[in-house]
Amino acid sequence: MALALQTFSTVKDANAALKAAGTRYLGGGTLVVRAANEGDVSVSGLIRSTEPALSAITVSGREVRIGASVTMAAMARHPDLSSLARAARAVGGPAIRNMATIGGNLFAPAPYGDFTVALLALGATVGTDDGEVPIETFLAKREDNHAIVTSVGFSLPLEGGFRFLKISRVKPKGVSVLSIAAVLEQAPDGTVSSAHIALGCLADRPMRAKAAEKALLGRKLTSDGIAPALAVASDGTSPITDAVASAWYRNEVLPVHLGRLLLA
Repeated sequence: MALALQTFSTVKDANAALKAAGTRYLGGGTLVVRAANEGDVSVSGLIRSTEPALSAITVSGREVRIGASVTMAAMARHPDLSSLARAARAVGGPAIRNMATIGGNLFAPAPYGDFTVALLALGATVGTDDGEVPIETFLAKREDNHAIVTSVGFSLPLEGGFRFLKISRVKPKGVSVLSIAAVLEQAPDGTVSSAHIALGCLADRPMRAKAAEKALLGRKLTSDGIAPALAVASDGTSPITDAVASAWYRNEVLPVHLGRLLLA
């Protein structure tokens, strides 16, 4: 059965149309169109919006606002966001990155959603017509979200403060075994003064490694300094098991890869 597609010039009108049963919002289509093609009969119609703000990237000093329709390819090539290019390029291959959007990635189930791991480490906010919420709050209740995501906002980390790692069995565009993003700040003496660490595939959606964050504070980024953080890296995790890796394996290799990221 062919899906009906309706296009609206404003997010407000698109939100109103989404109240009809069976409708889904169409961003890049890498999630919802695949679901429909694979037989999801709950999808009967697609809604999209061409409001210009959805495709805009605004950088003012360290403050960044990215429209939800911005693609991973656009993120990866933006000259002011080069520190995040690695995370954007971790999403699929070139064809997928030309379609996959920032907004859609927020809803991608594990083992997908690698860029959302980066946004979680950055402490981003998620915007809709109803306002903004912290990304951690949004992710916890994303199935209950019925408003179109319009943008994400965050502050760029200090130079060298952002780190990202994706582990996959197939290079360069394989599905994640796990992904890790960290935003670290260090005091003049080299000790960690602030740490935000986010994990992908260690739950059904990106999560913070709060025990590891706490264990890093006041420590130097040396093998001995990070040891307490690695010891608690798996606290609170509930990894997925899929064709790529088991939950046991993901938990086992997490401290290894987190250590590599922190010592990079």
